[in-house]
Amino acid sequence: MPTVRHRRLAGLFFAILCSVATPAVLAQEAGSSAEPKLERRLQSPAAETSSQVFTLDRIIAVVNTEVITQLELNNRLNIIIQQLRKQGTELPSRQLLSRQVLDRMVIDQVQFQLAKETGLRVEDAQVDRALQRIAEENKLSVGDFRNALETDGINFGVFREDIRSEMTLARLREREVDNKVVVGESEIDGELEAQKKRAVPDEELLLAHVLVQIPDQASAEQIEQRRLKAEQALAALKGGTDFAQVSASFSDAPEALQGGNLGWRSVARLPKLFVDATASLPKGQHSDVLKSANGFHIVRLVDKRGVGVAQVINQTKARHILIKVSEIVSDEDAQRRARALKERLDNGADFAELAKQTSEDASAPNGGDLGWVSPGDTVPEFERTMDALDTNKISEPVRSQFGWHVIQVLERRQQDVTQERGRLAARQGLRQRKADEAFQDWLRQLRDRAYVEYRLEEK
Repeated sequence: MPTVRHRRLAGLFFAILCSVATPAVLAQEAGSSAEPKLERRLQSPAAETSSQVFTLDRIIAVVNTEVITQLELNNRLNIIIQQLRKQGTELPSRQLLSRQVLDRMVIDQVQFQLAKETGLRVEDAQVDRALQRIAEENKLSVGDFRNALETDGINFGVFREDIRSEMTLARLREREVDNKVVVGESEIDGELEAQKKRAVPDEELLLAHVLVQIPDQASAEQIEQRRLKAEQALAALKGGTDFAQVSASFSDAPEALQGGNLGWRSVARLPKLFVDATASLPKGQHSDVLKSANGFHIVRLVDKRGVGVAQVINQTKARHILIKVSEIVSDEDAQRRARALKERLDNGADFAELAKQTSEDASAPNGGDLGWVSPGDTVPEFERTMDALDTNKISEPVRSQFGWHVIQVLERRQQDVTQERGRLAARQGLRQRKADEAFQDWLRQLRDRAYVEYRLEEK
């Protein structure tokens, strides 16, 4: 159902700025051709007579019909270097880091192009709401958050467009990959059985990794080249180079410029290859080179913890009607329709029947019934409104990223959900694991289908 919590966009700056490259558009001089005309140049006053020309920018990559310029790469590189230094990460050589950042910009560019071709857009109002949430998570007003960014040397307008880019990539992944992942009940049963056999069935691991990706339909020679690159990364680690620096220098993973950090994950959410490789590793140590279908990995065990605690939580039985915002239905129209539905409900209309007729959520055939909802199951705007409602009361229309909701609370209870949560955690872990693997495959195929010409070494 679309009320599942959207992944958080924030931390103050680094996760967004390092993982997203603002799409590079063709320079005005290049028009719409994949082969640009002239590099952007500026003449000094003296040059009017001497014809001396100073090159300010140049094209360093062509991605299908668009380009990435040296200036764009430098801007991105400077932000990343600034943040790596703040983290205390020893920097790789500028040449290595430039290539890593450029590769990431190319991959992002290909995704932005697909989003544009298929009509995927993030509206200004949606970006504004995301900025509001980020500011709130940092316990700041939007104005104070803007001042904090600019004090740190980050232009607010650029940051705002980075947020739009991040949201665009997230929605593209959701549409192209995540929504197509299916987890069967038998898979969940198998995962729960496997957990029982493990010494610590409910363990969570904090891992970092280096991924050297293998191209789709790679030749034996290409595979060997990638293996040698992974061995170089391993040799650097054995020689005492910091893991974050090796990740920034060698890894093709989305987290490469963030130390390869995968965050805390239950074992169910991790590939079996990673779990098995780190089972006997001391904290702080890394594996040898591991081979999987999509490439070569080196995995570092940062930390581990147990999470087996009985859970008694407050649950709410609720139902809702959702009016979605789309290319056809504007935000104002959706809000107007939701208000009209609220008036009909206030005048005695049957909620379930109205939901069946008008709601654009998967719950519509069930009269909008969401069942028993636990904390965190819905997006913050929905949850806040639901929690503030008295039993049997109906909310005013409330906006989330999915559209406009009208919510009714039917009942509340306290529930021991330890077993239910275990099954849900297994489902989510399997789904995340399958989605991550599918996403890497999809990215590799998308990249391999694109026309990419590198000019980084040209002078």
